[in-house]
Amino acid sequence: MTAEAREAGPGEGSLPDGGRPLNIALLTYKGNPFCGGQGVYVRHLSRELARLGHRVEVIGAQPYPVLDGLETQGPGRLSLTELPSLDLYRQPDPFRTPKRDEYRDWIDALEVATMWTGGFPEPLTFSLRARRHLRARRGEFDVVHDNQTLGYGLLGDVGAPLVTTVHHPITVDRQLELDAAEGWQRRASVRRWYGFTRMQKRVARRLPSVLTVSGTSRQEIVDHLGVDGSRIHVVHIGADTDLFSPDPSVPQVPGRIVTTSSADVPLKGLVFLIEALAKVRTEHPGAHLVVVGKRAEDGPVAQAIERYGLEGAVEFVKGISDAELVDLVRSAEVACVPSLYEGFSLPAAEAMATGTPLVATTGGAIPEVAGPDGETCLAVPPGDAGALAAGLSRLLGDPGLRTRLGLAGRERVLARFTWARAAEGTVAHYREAMALSRARLRPRGERPLAAVPAAPAAEVVEPDPESRATC
Repeated sequence: MTAEAREAGPGEGSLPDGGRPLNIALLTYKGNPFCGGQGVYVRHLSRELARLGHRVEVIGAQPYPVLDGLETQGPGRLSLTELPSLDLYRQPDPFRTPKRDEYRDWIDALEVATMWTGGFPEPLTFSLRARRHLRARRGEFDVVHDNQTLGYGLLGDVGAPLVTTVHHPITVDRQLELDAAEGWQRRASVRRWYGFTRMQKRVARRLPSVLTVSGTSRQEIVDHLGVDGSRIHVVHIGADTDLFSPDPSVPQVPGRIVTTSSADVPLKGLVFLIEALAKVRTEHPGAHLVVVGKRAEDGPVAQAIERYGLEGAVEFVKGISDAELVDLVRSAEVACVPSLYEGFSLPAAEAMATGTPLVATTGGAIPEVAGPDGETCLAVPPGDAGALAAGLSRLLGDPGLRTRLGLAGRERVLARFTWARAAEGTVAHYREAMALSRARLRPRGERPLAAVPAAPAAEVVEPDPESRATC
């Protein structure tokens, strides 16, 4: 039975939203759940979609996503299909040259050629493999959900209506890296690496339905990618509030500040936090920083640690379990998000969910998540080490303020930013995309099939006016 025929009536197993369970293909060209927001998004959204009663098949390339509850979601409810690339950036041999017998087809040759010439091929090559895979399975899925691949392969017919999530335009990352690049050779290298953004801009303009995670990202998609705003819908994502929760039995470590960041990504603003830490330690000598992320052995962050004599006051941790991460955040007196820009900021939501007080910049959509300055967080301008230092010092020196902000922060996350709410809003847009697809395919003059009305689509949510002004 085709997806169109299945949609004709509720059938068995109708869900609380009035619709029937859906068969969903969720695409992710990179699925690492511990590094980068896209892998986290796939991991948590797929789990919550399955909990709502839908069948979710995640189709991804290396690093393959880790999915929660594969054994407990019910038969066929949640599954992973591996669609392998050549894995050219794997550790410990990134930018490797594959052996002759690893090549399978022309897509593999294109992937290697693009890498050899300094470009990043995976969004394009994954999209081509995904199109081939999906067309071979036409009729199996009600909807295809692309997680920011935005590759040419997803234009045209992929066997089911397409919905795409754009977390934020990668052109923002490109510009920040160009601004931080020193010398023409480095700038040329950055431009070549981000060459795929031209493709993503062209593809995004032709997509029928785009989801994004914040009002700020919505406006960036309009401004940077030229997408018609009427086709962009905001569905906030969130924290796993069962996992990221307060636990008074975990002792706080005096002076501990925790952040989640990659040292070699300029938009994360870690270099400004390192400079701020040096200032903070003049008032609070025990202040120290734990960075959840990979340490760069050279570059601006490493140079700043050496310049300010902070070798013993900054620790990098990676590869820790979820439970270890949560306890690390709980143990901190302060959490910090120093980013110059974020499309949403999961680290902010997760820290707030544990009840850990937050100092965050006003970069991108962070105010939308963290809330008003002085009410649910302390807010500072992005790229301002002095303001970061002042906020951190204020919180480290005021236990009462830490308690108040921690409690208010968790309440904000529980009310606005949970994965269950994200899944419900996403399904509403799946049903809307399916209805629009049926309308386009229906012969002129044919009466529509009787169908259960789709759940109302989630509203486009703009940032709170108070947050926009103050945080």
